Order: sequence, then C-alpha cells, then structure tokens
Amino acid sequence: MSPPSPIEAHPNLSDSAPVALSYELFPPRSPAAAETLWTTIRELETTAPDYVSVTYGASGSNRNTAVELINRLLLETTLRPLAHLTCVGNTPQELAGIIAELLDIGVRGILALRGDLPKDGGRHSDGALRYAQDLIELIRRVEQRRSALLCAGKIAVGVAAYPSRHPESPSEEHDVEVLLAKQRSGADFAITQVFFETEQYASLLTRARRAGVTIPIIPGVMPLTSLRRVTRLGELAGVEPAPALVERLAAADSDLERLHIGVDATVDLANAALDAGAPGIHLYTFNEHQSALEVLDKLALPRHNRPVTRRDTAARPQLAS
Repeated sequence: MSPPSPIEAHPNLSDSAPVALSYELFPPRSPAAAETLWTTIRELETTAPDYVSVTYGASGSNRNTAVELINRLLLETTLRPLAHLTCVGNTPQELAGIIAELLDIGVRGILALRGDLPKDGGRHSDGALRYAQDLIELIRRVEQRRSALLCAGKIAVGVAAYPSRHPESPSEEHDVEVLLAKQRSGADFAITQVFFETEQYASLLTRARRAGVTIPIIPGVMPLTSLRRVTRLGELAGVEPAPALVERLAAADSDLERLHIGVDATVDLANAALDAGAPGIHLYTFNEHQSALEVLDKLALPRHNRPVTRRDTAARPQLAS
C-alpha cells in the first residue's frame, strides 16, 4: 500500500466553510417597482451576501430588463449576480448568444433552468432545448470556447432541486435521478424550490447523497409572511402548505402579527436545514427586504467578514429610471 499523500495525511487543513448566504431578486415591472427594488438592494447589500440571483421570465420574456438589472448590480453595487436562464422556447444559437452576453458584462454564475412549458400545451419548437441538462452542456461549451477570457473567473452553474415531488415527475426518486444527471452534465450546485415542512430538506439530502449526488444542495426558503403568497406558491409547486401555518396566518389580526408568525416559521425551516448539513441559505425575497432581514437576524449565521465597499456611485442614474 502506498503512503498517504500530504493532503490525505492532514484532512483538516482548513476550518469549515462559513455558511453561504444569497437572495433572489426579480426585474422590476415599473418605475415604482424599480424604486422599491433598489431600496431592497441597498438594504440587502449591507449583509454582504455571497451572491444574488436574478430571475428570468418564461421564454426570456423580460430578458432585456433582467440583463439591465444584472449590469447595474455589477456596476453600481458590491453584489455578485447569479443570472437565471431558461431553455424552453429558445434554440441553442439564441441561448449561446445570451450566455455570451452575460459573460461579456461580467456574470460568472448562471442558474440553468428548464423553464415553464407553454401554457397552451403546445409542442417544443424545432431545434429548441428541452431540458436544463441540455442548457448546462451548452453553457459548458460556450465556456470552453472562452477559456482564455475566463481564466480569472470560471463559470459556476447552478440548478434547481426539489424537496418534494416535482408536479410533472412520477416520483421523488425520479427527481433525484434528474438532479444526478444535471451533476453529470456539469452542474456545480443546486438550490431547492420552496418547502414547508422542516424534515423535507433533510429527506432530499439523504436521498440525493445515496444516489450519488455530491454537489452542494442549498435550501431555498421564503419568508412565510403572506397567506396569499404561501397559498399561491403551494399551488405552483404542487405542495400542500403546512396546515398549522395557514391557520395561524389566516387568524392573525395584523400584518405585524403575520410577519412574526411567518418569520418564526421560516427560521424553523432554515435551522432544520442547517442542522441537516445545509451549506448555506438562499432567501426568496420577492424584492422585499424587511422579512428577509428579520429572518437573517434570528438565524445568526456564522458568516465570513467580507467588507462592504460600495463602488463609485457618483454617476448613478435615478432609482426609478
């Protein structure tokens, strides 16, 4: 038997990694929404997150607005954007151009998603990519062609994971097999869809690890402060929200009481995920900072001390522009 390498002989060469922190934002739909969003961005920036994800509409319906927001984040803030990208309805040529555009403005993280199927039940257009796995492979091909340009910052590719069965999936086991296929295609990490029960993240992690998934699986949690939003997301995800939480939100007498109920429930979900071994927390903010910051305060995450040094803002355009 050969002697162990220097690295194998010293398994604890560094401290455990800090807990990662990230937020999700979506492009504004109006000047008033833009002003609210940028207030949220400035508040969230003070927490020094590791990145913020920027959503991308179905079939790229808000592509220009999303790219504009990403560009402003890069130019005017210290935040690192993770750009969502969907493949349904787009050809490889179209997507390769979008990926190149994102890389050219400085994006180094892409969340590769399939996207929603056409609501009319129509077929995929000829030549369009059909699955997130295909999009991952395309991102890696574009990256390979630009290796010299990216030597100081390779692309991190993220994907979606599902703590409970995807509405279109035959089983939770099939969901894990899909996640494993994404890993094999080049995914670096996964972010879960919302979940409502404390045991769901741990169950996903156990099933994924047994199947051979080794990439980080980051729990995505939403401040559960709005009954309407909880109900709607439950419908979209095909998951029944926790009945006790729904009852408490419905019985609350004020927005402040609903805030406290929802924040506590979200903190319970996040802590359960961290106890199960989650490497970070991803907060779905809905472009609102108050409940996200309340959750963060109660979590007291062990974080690195990355200084927040805001870039030069002398020439910043008006918030509602």
